Order: sequence, then structure tokens, then C-alpha cells
Amino acid sequence: MTTDTQAADAGTGRAPSGERRVRVELGSRAYDIVIGSGLLARAGELIRTLTHRKRVFVVADRTVAGLHLATLEAGLAAGGFGATVSLVDPGEGTKRLEVLERVLDEFIEAGAERDDVLVAFGGGVVGDLTGLAAGLLKRGARFVQIPTTLLAQVDSSVGGKTAVNSRAGKNLIGLFHQPALVISDLDVLSTLPARERSAGLAEVAKYALIGDTDFLAWLEANAEALRAGEPQATGEAVRISCEAKARVVAADETEKGQRALLNLGHTFGHALERANGFGPALLHGEAVGAGMAMAMRFSVRLGLCPEADAARAGALLNALGLVTRIPDLSGGPYVAEELLAHMGHDKKNRDGRMTLILARGAGEAFVQPDADEAEVLAFLRQTCAA
Repeated sequence: MTTDTQAADAGTGRAPSGERRVRVELGSRAYDIVIGSGLLARAGELIRTLTHRKRVFVVADRTVAGLHLATLEAGLAAGGFGATVSLVDPGEGTKRLEVLERVLDEFIEAGAERDDVLVAFGGGVVGDLTGLAAGLLKRGARFVQIPTTLLAQVDSSVGGKTAVNSRAGKNLIGLFHQPALVISDLDVLSTLPARERSAGLAEVAKYALIGDTDFLAWLEANAEALRAGEPQATGEAVRISCEAKARVVAADETEKGQRALLNLGHTFGHALERANGFGPALLHGEAVGAGMAMAMRFSVRLGLCPEADAARAGALLNALGLVTRIPDLSGGPYVAEELLAHMGHDKKNRDGRMTLILARGAGEAFVQPDADEAEVLAFLRQTCAA
């Protein structure tokens, strides 16, 4: 991973003011994450280096389309692109095989070819769906991520995980398919509701809690500004998070080892989402925030983590606007036995044994490959009742 704050702008040799580029080093499949303001207006210019085609195929959720699609289409047109657009509903319920099939059928009927570029224009749901569609389209087309939520900019748009959900659980039908480019326009974050912003901050906090105590201290000092969406603090959080994600992806692209740490809180969080039927009452980032607090508290229960570190993590998550007590979490009530059953379908599990990401302290996450399910159930019962 490299960061280039002076990335060359075509024809000038200079980067536009404030633009940052983070390189995801994957050999011949390496790509840039471009971070800055006003990037939708330059989308065509940025994508033009990837293809000679005259058209791109855009997947956007209807909420994002109403706010920003006209700006994106103008930016694409300035770079010589027309756009075929497929609109999907916002929310986790869109990550279904039926929606994937519809999007693929629309693009194939519109003449999409393997050399075309698909564009994911939305949050993590749209990014996951579009990336999977691109990976399947005529055995593999390229795609560009243009994430419009904080959560997508700091996490899901980077790293090539693409998937839809199955009845059994979250992200169980998918593949690794890296984007060719990520365009993170900080301006679009100004339209995010406060709840969505806090959900994104859960994934920001994750990088600190996994292994960066300096970033943890920075987040604690800047929690109020981040929760308010202050542009400078938000931009810095996006940059640091993308650098952290890029390092991990370059070292372990398909999650054979180190990359699993990025799932801190996700086994608990995905179970909460599944128990809620992937409904809008509980956002992914809200579930992850609660799940990270659960992982820290479970680590304390096992004698692995100092109680003060778990309390520190919980206080940061609360300061970022996240709920960490399960009885207070929206979408409930949550039942311990049901959560354990959902955890049994987690992608990290091996040979029928549950894998959890736990912590020896704030900033010291590790993989626990053989969790004691009886101990987990006892913890869940206590946590759901407390």
C-alpha cells in the first residue's frame, strides 16, 4: 500500500487540491482509492483511463439517485461516457439473488460486454451487489466503486468482497472481485443522516480497536467532530481507514489469515442483523458497533482482556453515537439461542467450529479459531438480558 498526496492529475503533473490517493498493492490488479471533494464531477475523467468504451453501466439505489445521480451523469458525460442505469431499493433487503438477476438481465439486454465497466453508486449494499454482478457478467467485467456512505468509503468499497445474502445468513453467496478504481467523494457525505454517519463510524473505530492505539486516541479526541460530520476530521478518518484496509488486503486478499481481523464484532453483528431479518430497524454499522462491544466484553469474560479496555472501547462507540447494550438496540428483542444459531452460519467457521475475533486489549485483536459455544451461549444469555 502506498499513499500519494501528490498524485498526478492528467496533463498537469499535480493532484487537485486536497485529493489523496491510496494504492491497494495487488500486483497486476492493483488499484487506487481516490479521496477528495468534487470527484463526481471528475468521474468520467477518472474512469476514462480504464476503458475505450463510450458507455458505463451504473447501479444506484433510489435514494442516492435522487440526491446525486444527475451530478454523476454530468461528470461521466464530461469524460465522454453515456450511462445505462439500474435502480435498486436502498437497504440490506436488496442483497438478494432475485435483484442480482434483474440487474444482470437489464445490463445484458442493454448490450453490456466483458470489456464494459460497471459502476457501483451507493453504499455497501450497492457495492456488494454491483461487484458480484461484475464478477459474473460474461465471466468477469471490471467495476468501479463510487461509495456514497461513510461506511462504504472506509470499508466495504475496498478489498473486493462482493456478495448477496442467503436465507441462512449474511454475505454467504459471493466471490472476491477487486474493483479497478474507488472514487470517494467526500462531498456526498454531507447528505448523510446522522444515524448513517454513526453507523459508518463503527467501521472507522474498528481499525483502531484491531491494532492502532494512536488512531484510537485520535478518535477519542475527535469523536464529537466526527459525529457532527466535520469535513476535515471526516476526511482524515477516511484516509487513515483506507490506508489500514489497503495494508491488510495487500497482505491477505482472500482472508486466509490477517484479514479476518477486519471482522472484529462482525460475527455477533451479523447474527443481530439476521435476527432482525436484515430490516431497516438495525443498520449494518449499528450491528457491528454493538458486536464489537460484545467481542470486547466476551474477551473480558474469558480473562483475555482487561475490563478497562472493554469499557474504553464501549465509551468510544457511545461517543460516536452507537448503542452498545443489546436490550437498548433497535430491532429487538434479541434471543440468545437464536443469535447463537445464526452465528453457526458465519463464513469464518471451519469444520463446524465457531471462529471469533477477540481482543487481548484495545488495539490488540486476534483470531480465536475454536470458540466454546457453551461459553458463547452463556455470554449471550447474560448480554441479551442485561
